[in-house]
Amino acid sequence: MTTRKRPSLKPRKIPQQSRAGQTVAAILEAAARILETKGIEGLNTNSVAQRAGVSIGSLYQYFPGKDALIVALCQRERAVFFAEAEGALREPSGERALQHLIAASVHQQLRRPALARLLDAEEGRPAIARELAPFIVAMSELIGQILAHEDIPPQPSIETAADDIIAIVRAMVDAAGYRGEEDRAVLEERVSRTLSGYLGMAG
Repeated sequence: MTTRKRPSLKPRKIPQQSRAGQTVAAILEAAARILETKGIEGLNTNSVAQRAGVSIGSLYQYFPGKDALIVALCQRERAVFFAEAEGALREPSGERALQHLIAASVHQQLRRPALARLLDAEEGRPAIARELAPFIVAMSELIGQILAHEDIPPQPSIETAADDIIAIVRAMVDAAGYRGEEDRAVLEERVSRTLSGYLGMAG
């Protein structure tokens, strides 16, 4: 009995020249727009290539299949979020840093809510989650640096607290996205109250 080889979720090659980078960017944006308009069922390599204005052969030079496209799109969106979230480390206090992190999380979810909801669901698949694991590690480390501020009450375990914060923020922000919420300020305030209570900052 032969075992079926799992399709690779990694890019076939990394673009080295600006033109190749533009091709990959066009392919990923085409995939994003198809997800937003047609959902996961409407996403396939042929439709993405057509929308991006490239040949199917050009697409396959970089992505071996649909799941590889999804992973790359998740990585693109997470990179945008992480770049914004890193600004929290430049804030003068732990409280301000937390507010920055919350604002970045809410912005990421609500700027393209349909895309965010679909990618959230895909990220729950074990194979895709494995590919995105380094992001979780990086986020935990970032939050650990925020929790080291003097104005944040000491936590029994920085690592556990960081993981809990990721889970709390993601659950609340994702739920708001699914409900179709659009008021960022109201959502940020709710998440802030929740984290303040968890960290023992509420007075």
